[in-house]
Amino acid sequence: MSALADTIQIENVVASSDIGQELALDQLATDLPGAEYNPEDFPGVVYRLQEPKSATLIFRSGKVVCTGAQSVDDVHEALEIVFEDLRELGIDVASNPSVEVQNIVSSANLKQSLNLNAIAIGLGLEQIEYEPEQFPGLVYRLDDPDVVVLLFGSGKLVITGGTKPQYLTKHCQLV
Repeated sequence: MSALADTIQIENVVASSDIGQELALDQLATDLPGAEYNPEDFPGVVYRLQEPKSATLIFRSGKVVCTGAQSVDDVHEALEIVFEDLRELGIDVASNPSVEVQNIVSSANLKQSLNLNAIAIGLGLEQIEYEPEQFPGLVYRLDDPDVVVLLFGSGKLVITGGTKPQYLTKHCQLV
């Protein structure tokens, strides 16, 4: 594995699930300690956990989205805690609702400056967007895996759109 792989850090994992029933969000926000519900600002209950650090968005439809976790394992652990908290309130949540990772955002540092103009020419115009007047980074869209890599002149990069952690090491060979 390349030296780049050693600097890759997962910043955020977003996953979704569905508990399969409609929820009364007003009541849920009252019964769930620390939950926030401001329907004028956001249509779901926001339930934050300190360990693993994450926020779960719970919608009336029963759909839930967990964000802010720093690993796929943390997402699964956070959602299991949320499901257990809901069960304790008498909400019938299946023992193992499916959890689908929607997005993994990671970052890395190449520890050297990048000439984005040269990289844009070298990568070809089919898969890149580079308009420094509009955005300071080069946007590199990959097909396999289906991710977007943002490269910055500082040598930092952000990888987004992946759904499996092993995609991160695959990026290392492509960048």
